[in-house]
This record gives sequence, structure tokens and C-alpha cells, in this order.
Amino acid sequence: MSLENQKLPGTAIEANSISELELSSNLLSLIQSGVGPKVISYSFSSGNTLNDVGGDTVTLTGSNFDSNIEISIDGNIISNLTVTNSSSLSFTTQQFSNTGNFLIFLRNPDGSSTIAVPEIEVIQYVYTFQGTVSGYTSGGGAWVPPSIVFVNTIDKFPFASDANATDVGDLSQAREDNAGQSSGTNGYTSGGFAPPRVNTIDKFPFASDSNATDVGNLSQTRSATTGQSSSTNGYTSGGFAPPRSNVIDKFPFASDANATDVGDLTFARSGVAGQSSNTNGYTCGGYVTSPSTDPSNYSIIDKFPFASDANATDVGDMTTVRNSATGGQSSESSGYITGGNIPGPTPVRANIIEKFSFASDGNTTDVGDLTEGRYASAGQSSSDNGYTSGGVPVASYSFMFTIDKFPFATDSNATDVGDLTQGRRKPAGQQV
Repeated sequence: MSLENQKLPGTAIEANSISELELSSNLLSLIQSGVGPKVISYSFSSGNTLNDVGGDTVTLTGSNFDSNIEISIDGNIISNLTVTNSSSLSFTTQQFSNTGNFLIFLRNPDGSSTIAVPEIEVIQYVYTFQGTVSGYTSGGGAWVPPSIVFVNTIDKFPFASDANATDVGDLSQAREDNAGQSSGTNGYTSGGFAPPRVNTIDKFPFASDSNATDVGNLSQTRSATTGQSSSTNGYTSGGFAPPRSNVIDKFPFASDANATDVGDLTFARSGVAGQSSNTNGYTCGGYVTSPSTDPSNYSIIDKFPFASDANATDVGDMTTVRNSATGGQSSESSGYITGGNIPGPTPVRANIIEKFSFASDGNTTDVGDLTEGRYASAGQSSSDNGYTSGGVPVASYSFMFTIDKFPFATDSNATDVGDLTQGRRKPAGQQV
């Protein structure tokens, strides 16, 4: 019988003979006085509370932790437990069925048990796609004469001030043309071109500067995709397999798992831009026909729901037909498409910043310019601003360091607010 299910009979304590606080203190002292596991402290990656959607990392320090120790919270056994040594262990929380205050119960195989106090607080998670702390640019291709070199770099730059990015970790493999997704606790980089093309889903933590780990696979190996994020799942849409793909993949944030194919875009295409509202994902533009210089590429804006697994619908058009725009940016009310490649006999690197409304289905409007025309950049979104980082300007092999910022509150041009650690094309963007 697990510890939390062992209860004293109602007649065991005489009325008013001992306070609840004294009982709790005495029981805890008794439990921790033995040779079993003991907890000195615990910490959460999310701060002082846990989110009910799961995905938070909990670290316990203490003593006598058996390698096969069992931990439960609210009656649920923790399945993804890592015991570092007898005095340290960690686990990632799964989705909670309730919010409130809960004890952490620990039990060694010999039956010795303990309780981590005080209780932990589980709160309802309110997700917003926009970040408040940092933007991330992961992977990409760098020009190292005489060739392009694929990189695994994860760059981070602050939202609170205009500053250069710093290198804070590595992807599990160097690659470009990947998609970016963001949960409240982790950044994800999916797919890409290594070479060859890959189906890898990488995850890296926002709470600490560290390397990414491979946590799953897309349903289809492909590059030139784009990413979207709901409160509970990451999405990867479109891409080049070959041929071009219409697949919308979904993978969970609460656990490390493979993606599943949950719907189709209206057209198979690659080199697309992605946006996220609270209820829907959007996929814009891209290569539809071959060769890539064919002017019949589509400018459509596709929308698909987060609440159910379903195909996308065409809800509008961009002002200019183009592909290889950024990963896209999203405010609370609008999606943005920045830069891109305008196809034709002489392709043009666009500096356009376009905006479309989440509240109603419709076309985009041109609301400003980047500091320089470019394509194959990454997009990030804070609560106040959109960011465009890296990319390829007119000179094809002069990859950009530039981090551009433009405001959501007004329709305005972007300003150059910093540099990446290296100039590169086709990276993925994330934010927290």
C-alpha cells in the first residue's frame, strides 16, 4: 500500500489532545528519523509553483535515495524519474488532473518512505505564445568560405533590452531549414537538413543555458517546414521531403514523444512561415511548384484549429507572392510575415512586414519594412515586439547577423537592435 493511502482510524486521536500542526510535525519527524529516504530541499524549473499541464522539472536533494525509488504526487506515480545519486534526483511532471496543494511521497523498494514538505502548489497554466524574457535562434547554415557549414548553435537574446545574442547551448545535431516551437518551459527545433534531411525533434530548457536533447521524431523526414505552438502541443507544417509536403504534425509538450500526422494543408508546400494564436495555427506562403523560380507560387494563408485534429482552410492571401519568409511572428491579435524571397527570373529579397488579423479571416496589409531585404530568417515574438534574426540579403553568400525588432502596438519599420553570434540562414526561432 502506498504511503498516502495509509490513514489513522478516526478514534486514534482524542479530541483536542493534539493540534493538526503538532501532528504533522511529529509524524514528519518520525518518518524522517529512520534509515529511509530523506528530503532536504526541492526546486522547480518553473519557479515556486508547478503548472497543471505538466512539463516542469522538479529536483529533490536529500539522502538515501534508492536507484529504484518510487515517487507519487496526488496519487499518481511519476514515470520519468532520474536518480543522479543517493542524494539527488529529478523528474518531469505529467499533466495534473487537479490544481491545489499536494505532498510529494517517496518510497524505497524496502518499504521505507518519506514526505517532502511543505506541500507543492499546482496552478492552472495560462499559456501565451509571446515571450517576456528571451528570444532564441537555433541551428542554421553559416557561410565559411568556400562552402556553407551547418551549425548546431542555440543563441539567446534579451527582450528587456536591445543587445547581442549569446551562445547558450547546442542542438543534438547541426542542421538548417528547421522549424521552431515554444512551450512555457522549453524550446523545440524540429526537422531540417543536416544533410540528409532529418525527422528529429530537439528540446532545450528555458530555465538554464544547456544543450538540447533528441526527444522524438516527426511523422515524416523533411526540411523547409514551419512551426506553431498551442498551450499543450507543438506543430510542424509543410516542408520538403521530397516531394513537397502538406502534412501537419503534432507532438505533446507534457511528455517526450513522436509526432503524429493530424491534418493537411490546402496545398503541399515548403519554405513557409508560421504563426500561432490562442486557438489556431497559421501557415503562410511557400514554394508550391517546381522549379523554385516559377512565379505561380501561392501566397495563401492557411489556418488549422488547435482544439481538434483537422485539415487547414485557406483564409486569406499575402500582399506579395513569396517564399522562404521567416518563421513568422505573433502578437495576441495578429500574425506577421517578414521578409522572404519574391520569385522570378531575378528573385528579390523582400523587406516587407505584413500583418493579418486573428479575429477575422482576411488578407494581409503591408505595415512596415525590415532594415534590409532578406529571406530565410528566424522569427521570435515578445509580448510587445516581433523579431527577425539572421537571413540572406541580396548578396547570396553574405549571411546576416542582424536582429531586427518592430513594435506590435503600431505599424512601423523595424530597427536593428543586436547581432547573432554568427551570420546564418534558415535557423528556427523560439521565445519564453
